[in-house]
Amino acid sequence: MPDAFTEILEALKRYYDGLYYGDAVLLESVFHPGAVYHTASGEKPLTYDMPAYMDVVRKRTAPAALGDAYGYDVESVRFAGADTAFAVLTCALMGKRFTDFLSFTRIRGEWRIAAKVFHYDLIEKES
Repeated sequence: MPDAFTEILEALKRYYDGLYYGDAVLLESVFHPGAVYHTASGEKPLTYDMPAYMDVVRKRTAPAALGDAYGYDVESVRFAGADTAFAVLTCALMGKRFTDFLSFTRIRGEWRIAAKVFHYDLIEKES
């Protein structure tokens, strides 16, 4: 049986694959249905519940289809007890460099993202 750290890494891979391939079903498998999505980056703060966020994912062109390079880094994973974890993931997609703060809870033996709070910077295009 995998340990909690390995399970979080597997959940992070599903999360990134869902983002990269624009797979809302895969993302729904890693997010808690009541999770919150929030950023203060950009012109004004943005917050979605999961149905609204999944709608955005379904309607946008997937980074894979845009030709973005596949890749992410897990900067850290920290545990608080047996059922709570916090992960920091960085990646570059859709012309932005993201830092995602992902809060996980384990419910009925399955790790799910309870909150995604993130920052992004625009990637300057080479001239």
